This record gives sequence, structure tokens and C-alpha cells, in this order.
Amino acid sequence: MKRSELARTVGPDLSRRRSTPRFLVAPDAFKGTLSAAEVARAIARGVRAAGGEADECPVADGGEGTIAVLLEALGGEERGAACHDPLGRPIEARWAWLAASRKALVEMARASGLALVSPAERDAEAASSAGTGELLLAARDAGAVEAILAIGGTATSDGGAGALSAIEQAGGLGSMRLVLACDVRTPFEAAAEVFGPQKGASPAAVQRLTERLNTIAAELPRDPRGIALTGAGGGLAGALWAAHGAVLRGGASFVLDALAFDRRVALSDAVVAGEGRLDAQTRDGKIVGEILARADSRPVHAIVGSVAGEGTLREWAELASLRVAGTITELEAAGADLLAGASAEPLSDRGSAPMTDQP
Repeated sequence: MKRSELARTVGPDLSRRRSTPRFLVAPDAFKGTLSAAEVARAIARGVRAAGGEADECPVADGGEGTIAVLLEALGGEERGAACHDPLGRPIEARWAWLAASRKALVEMARASGLALVSPAERDAEAASSAGTGELLLAARDAGAVEAILAIGGTATSDGGAGALSAIEQAGGLGSMRLVLACDVRTPFEAAAEVFGPQKGASPAAVQRLTERLNTIAAELPRDPRGIALTGAGGGLAGALWAAHGAVLRGGASFVLDALAFDRRVALSDAVVAGEGRLDAQTRDGKIVGEILARADSRPVHAIVGSVAGEGTLREWAELASLRVAGTITELEAAGADLLAGASAEPLSDRGSAPMTDQP
């Protein structure tokens, strides 16, 4: 699919709804290239240049970039804390403090993220979540009554063992409550099978990791296996749920709630969703699927960096349109095209189109 090609709009003609159609522009980050805010600004510029209105609403699903999105919406300040990366190297990671509510925002990717290790260094069996535990301890020490932990984009598959150990050695979390914003719905026991390969695990390593997860699950105060969301962060979500009574939330849903998404949808004629790559995992707790479920009958247009997998387009036939754009200029043009009504061909005819274009 070429970036300039557009999937045909199948929703209502926005130009007939009111003289100035209003779009709720709600993209996630295009990982490795553009932040959610940058994507939202570019699309919104295109919409406005074409004569429409745009409500910029950058979003996240609990993975990398969640703190930036929530800080923009909730206010607060970032702080630094000494911790360890997935391979045990000392680093300083940022977390956020909301003074008015005495809540902390912690992002697992900042201490235990895949981006912290090079492709050559990836070792799913050795990688530890200890650094995330250390960030939670920093929030405890600051006096947080609640820590919201965004879980996603991680290098680990340790079932949360590293984080639990770090927390235990430091005397626990005290009375601090935990709310986990999880970027996938995968259960604990499937974490290695589903995500291990992208973290550097061979088929044999995936089998060993799965056995280790099952052993860990049997030793926890309650068994996280079979429960949705517990596999997030290589099983850290399940470990914190089992050992510390953490509340499990879908990351995309949690973020949309924090951004007053439903109210903003009600004030809009259509929604623009987006993320760096539309693929088979996009429905597994990711933002585009959540936006579709909450769009309240408004047409949902998707602008993505790339589309992967045979049949992906057919699986997303409920989208009003699908556009591929990976640069600021392309995103601006895609935003303008939403009002111009430019299109290439219907979604139903796109299943066999090349879909390997990268942002």
C-alpha cells in the first residue's frame, strides 16, 4: 500500500452533518518515529487547513509514551529515580508525581523497556523487571497513596520475579495502592509464547520461559493464570495482582477515561485513530480497537504508519477509512484528505494490496 493511497470512506458524508465538521484526533505514538502529540498535531493541522475543526487528543495504551499523554491531561511533574535496566545496569528513569492527588505515574518501559537493550543484547531469559520495582519504591518513598503503573513495551518475561524481589527486599509497598494500565489482554501463562520472540527468545527459550512462568504462578499467593491482562509486562501484571492486590485495567481504556474521551466524542462528528503499525495485535487491548468500541456511532478513520499481515484490511472493515502516512507531511495531507473525501478504493477490495510499507 503506497502512503498516498487512501481507503474509501464508508461512513456518512461529514460535509453534510454541519458546515464545519469536527474531528476528535486521537492517535497513539508511531513508535520510534513520532510521539502521540506530534502525530495529533500534524493530522489536526491538515484538518484545519482543509476547513475543519480538530480536537487534539493524543492517546496511549499503557505502553511507552503513556506518562507523557497522562501528564498532558492531568498535570504534574516528572522526577528521576535510580534503578536498573533489564540487564541489571544502573540507570536513572523518570516517573511522574501528581501533587494534588498524591498519586504517582510509573511507566514500566522506562526501567524495563525493550528500547533499553539493543537487538544484539536481547535476552528474554536474563531480563529482569527489578528496575520497575525500584521505581514503585521511589513512588512509595515520595508518599504516594496510589501508583498507576503503565505496563507495556518491555524486554522482560520473568513473571515479575525481579520486581517482587526488589520490593520485598526494600520492605514492601506499605499502604500504597497499585493500579495497572496493561497494554495487552494476554493471560499470565501465555506471556512468553505470545511476546517472547520479539524479546529475543528462541522457540526453546519460549518453552523454558513458559515453564518458569507456570512455576512462578504456582508459588504466588493467588494464581494469575487464565486471567486476562495478567500477562502484560512479561507477567509483571499478574505478579503484582497476586502479591500486592493490584487493580488490573486495560491500558487503552484507562487512558481514554483519563482524557474524558467519551465526552469529547459526543462533541465531535468523527474520530481519527492511529498508531505506528496496524496488525494482528491491534485488537488485543490496543488503542484503535478501544476507540472503535467507544466511538458512539461516529465514523472512525484510521491513519497508521504501516499495515502488516494478509487479510488485515478485511479484518478492519468497520473503519470508515484507512490511510497510511508516516511523516509529518504525509500526516498533514491525510488529515486534509479526511475533509476532501479523497479515496482510492473500498476497504473490502484492499486485502491483497502490498502491506509492508514502514514508517
